[in-house]
Amino acid sequence: MKHGNLLTVLILIGLAAGCVYGQFVLFGSMGDDPDAHWTKQAGDLILIRPLFLLIIPLVFVSVVVGMTSIGDPSKLGLIGSSTVLYYLVTMLIAVTIGAILVTSFRPGDLSDEAAAKLRGDAQVEYDASDIKGNIEEAADRGQDRLGGAWMNILRQMVPRNIFDEMAKGRTLGVIMFAILFGLALAAGGDATKPVIRLFEGLFAAVMKLVLWVIWLTPAGVFLLVAWTVGKVGFGELVGPLSKYIAVVLTGLAIHGFIVLPLILLLFTRKNPYRYMFQMRRALMTAFGTDSSAATLPVTLESAQGEGGCSKRAANFVLPLGATVNMDGTALYEAVAVVFLFQLWGIDLSFTELLIVIITATLAAVGAAGIPSAGTITMVIVILAVNQGLQGRGFAQSELLPTAAIGVIIGVDRIVDMCRTTVNVWGDAVGAKIITKLAPDPEQDLEAP
Repeated sequence: MKHGNLLTVLILIGLAAGCVYGQFVLFGSMGDDPDAHWTKQAGDLILIRPLFLLIIPLVFVSVVVGMTSIGDPSKLGLIGSSTVLYYLVTMLIAVTIGAILVTSFRPGDLSDEAAAKLRGDAQVEYDASDIKGNIEEAADRGQDRLGGAWMNILRQMVPRNIFDEMAKGRTLGVIMFAILFGLALAAGGDATKPVIRLFEGLFAAVMKLVLWVIWLTPAGVFLLVAWTVGKVGFGELVGPLSKYIAVVLTGLAIHGFIVLPLILLLFTRKNPYRYMFQMRRALMTAFGTDSSAATLPVTLESAQGEGGCSKRAANFVLPLGATVNMDGTALYEAVAVVFLFQLWGIDLSFTELLIVIITATLAAVGAAGIPSAGTITMVIVILAVNQGLQGRGFAQSELLPTAAIGVIIGVDRIVDMCRTTVNVWGDAVGAKIITKLAPDPEQDLEAP
């Protein structure tokens, strides 16, 4: 059996065994502080921390190598604008799918008793979670509004100190500096060629480290999935939130298995499901780790290896996508926000649904680099819709409270694993499409 196939089998075994162990051994026995359970701590040490260790050096080196291989600044403009357009269009499609599904199936229309219980538990769950502190911190910085979120991303794009950005793990500033540094190396002629070769060697070395860490994935995925299932339990899938979860998962499935493959087929004429299979390790790692950033080393390795993406495209599209391209998150935000308004008995007009669609798309990009970005994005959308409702004459007491988020905190981890997988798949599709615009020299020679 090839090493890649063996690793895939081991990861699948880890996923399945984690579900079984979490449900039948850990569920109900994790104590009052599940976050301190040994499975999460061990999973963090075995997989999450090694992957995060590689993110900053990998992003910096890979983007520099990608820029030096592109060389022509005018070509970078085409690649950059095409990538950003792809991100925005696919996120807008994802949000629209979510909005159509949640307004069609109305998962928030529950019995009076079930709805009252969920609304009553919301404040307790919200106060007990770490999310409340993150939201209050974002509000203090003005990042709970769309304008503040976009100012946050603009500040990250023009950092004061690149080493401070690296130390704090903020990849967007690192990407922007690496783009400029790579272009400067490409424009330096003979004087900078030794530095370019140095970065190519560093990239090869970092990717070798990635290959070593990938072999930790089966054990790490087992531990993290076991912790997730042990904390939440599959019983939530058949509880009062089951319809809401079903709508989110249906939307993610439509976007992941139909929309993105159609886009890939349209632009590349390649079999999208074959490419999905080639990216299987990255997708399974995304599901297990629940983090696009942590999955980035695996995504880069899979895309440039089995996926056949060019280094030029992958090294630019994937690091940027892991930071700002959030198809799954944007879709989830639309469903979650409309669901909460339904649960509170607030019917949204077509205008307010448009606010949800536009705000969720823009906020998903603008929230990059904010702690608990998905939750902050949801707050941004809720506040935007509340402003629209006030324009219709709603009193302050009739608006949706921020604490309503507490309703879905308990099941968020299960949904988050699925939306993270769609986020990574969206990045991978983008890398394959941009490969058509920026093939490596050897791919140019192979082209008919």
